[in-house]
Amino acid sequence: MRIDVVTIFPGWFDPLLREGIPRIAREKGLLDAHVHDLRSFAKDKRRSVDDRPYGGGPGMLMMPGPVFDAVDALEREGVAAGLAGPSRRLLMSPQGRRLDQDFVAELAECPWLSLICGRYEGFDERIHSGLGAEEVSIGDYVLSGGEPAAFVIIDAVSRLLPGALGDEMSAATGSFVTGMLSWPQYTRPPVFRGMKVPDVLLSGDHGRIAQWRLEQARRRTAERRPDLLAGPAGEQEEEETERRMP
Repeated sequence: MRIDVVTIFPGWFDPLLREGIPRIAREKGLLDAHVHDLRSFAKDKRRSVDDRPYGGGPGMLMMPGPVFDAVDALEREGVAAGLAGPSRRLLMSPQGRRLDQDFVAELAECPWLSLICGRYEGFDERIHSGLGAEEVSIGDYVLSGGEPAAFVIIDAVSRLLPGALGDEMSAATGSFVTGMLSWPQYTRPPVFRGMKVPDVLLSGDHGRIAQWRLEQARRRTAERRPDLLAGPAGEQEEEETERRMP
């Protein structure tokens, strides 16, 4: 998979791409990540990428010119590298489709993503309509820019690339993948500061362990995220979780 990022802060991504699963995915040749400085596509000496909104109002908007030029350039580069364009273009925006695990899995199937990071008061509307770009939100809160959201997408997608994780079951059984939150987990020592690992996990009885995990996952989800269990969709996810239990 290739991921291109358009941002006014390219240095933000350098250390993040050198760590964790994105680093492993890159080293294995599963992820080809490129970061582009939007200001290098500005037309004036000040390297301007924003301007005042027509009709008045607070703040500044990202201008269409530099963004269109950046996307044109990165897609020419991608096509020259052998990819069939255009990329799937995503605008980081609080007004967009909410990112969830199903959406992440959908994006992980794409061979080429372009993530466009906004700043200021957002994008000129023609960036959305003219590029055919999808707006994506990672939650109902305000960030100073789209860079954190873009890296959330990179990290979440990287985990689903086949071969990126040492244990492929980690991607298949994590929270939200199964439709419920994960069960409580423990490692050594069996007793720490008076807190004991549940006896069932030390029993060696894999059937009992699987049942305990399912019960704990249901309980935790009901307490913390009851919305995940609500209605027929939640019941269907619960049945699917039982089939996936180790």
